[in-house]
Amino acid sequence: MRPYEGYVYAYPHKTAYRPLDPRPPLKEVWTGERTDALFLYLHVPFCEMRCGFCNLFTRTGAPGELVAAYLDALRRQADVTREALPSGTRFAAAAIGGGTPTYLEAAELARLLDLAEQAMGADFSVVPLAIETSPATATPDRLAVLAGRGTRRVSIGVQSFIDAEARAALRPQRRAEVETALAAIREAAFPTLNIDLIYGIDGQTPDSWRHSLDAALAWRPEEIYLYPLYVRPLTGLDRHGRAWDDQRLSLYRQGRDHLLAAGYEQVSMRMFRLPGTDAGTEYSCQHDGMVGLGCGARSYTTRLHYSFEYAVGVRHVRAIIDEFVALPRAEFAFANTGFALDDAERRRRHLIQSLLQADGLDRAAYKERFGTDVLADFPLDAFAERGWVEDDATHVRLTPHGLAYSDAIGPALFSGRVHALMDTYDAR
Repeated sequence: MRPYEGYVYAYPHKTAYRPLDPRPPLKEVWTGERTDALFLYLHVPFCEMRCGFCNLFTRTGAPGELVAAYLDALRRQADVTREALPSGTRFAAAAIGGGTPTYLEAAELARLLDLAEQAMGADFSVVPLAIETSPATATPDRLAVLAGRGTRRVSIGVQSFIDAEARAALRPQRRAEVETALAAIREAAFPTLNIDLIYGIDGQTPDSWRHSLDAALAWRPEEIYLYPLYVRPLTGLDRHGRAWDDQRLSLYRQGRDHLLAAGYEQVSMRMFRLPGTDAGTEYSCQHDGMVGLGCGARSYTTRLHYSFEYAVGVRHVRAIIDEFVALPRAEFAFANTGFALDDAERRRRHLIQSLLQADGLDRAAYKERFGTDVLADFPLDAFAERGWVEDDATHVRLTPHGLAYSDAIGPALFSGRVHALMDTYDAR
């Protein structure tokens, strides 16, 4: 089994979503759901550039009038969504992603935060907020707005501290720009700084990987994410093969061991954190619903995951954004595209997204939620035989060797229905 089949950041994947017919009203979708501790996600589909590895729903070079129109549409969506949510709805955490949210100017960021607080009732003085940024857009004026509103976590996509490697990943940036941005983030005194790094870049070596790791550690970030380079359809890179798998796996192990030696704890295959520095902004599928606002955002209820259309190709992304900003208020009252989860899929989702965390799956919590033992529902003998999974009376978890194969284990646990939908998805 190849170690890099796919990154499971959510289950089911958005390519398993299909148009909903008839479209259910949001008020019906959220009826009967627990809404006293929801996660709020705001999506900004704009970037200053498109990296070669990127398959996010985003467009580059958005003019100011489009950004303004997008924020107008986001306000309409927020107003309608809040009306559809039950009374007493509260948010426990929030995140702004993209794209690059700090593509927005300082005043536009303030408007976005106002929208979340005024329309959705998310008080960021008490609701932990995370946001993503980039070296080019982490400017002092933008960061001041975010810090002034209580943002807890800032995540910056550095990928490599070596200019040549950044160019190889089709991410033109310079080390000096990266260091300036990191200094500005630290100056703004956010409680949690996360630095994203990528391994497997063309030309990267163990020595150059160590150089980027040490450059990141010099800032003593509270979190570091180590991402393997993936090449996906409709992105700017195209390379694959067994030798590349071996290289990525070797670099992963080097990075993991280096961060553990530096005092970090491993939270998942990708995430490493300084002990005692949890920002409280991670989404937990095991017990949280999620409300997503924006044309690339997903919303999660117990029975339905829903969103707008998904695309990667430039032409299709632009068309979807243009359609979104033109939507009248009434159109936001329905779920458009999605995936209905039956009991078996809910159990599978709980398994996958628990097992891929270093802490593993709490067997008692699973049984309390579903009434059965997880190993009766999902025998994991094949993984145990490979030395990837271990269990005891309280937990089922991946071994250190198994964590390295998270991107093989996750997809292998997808249901036949989800695999069939993903295989027949028309990539756009």
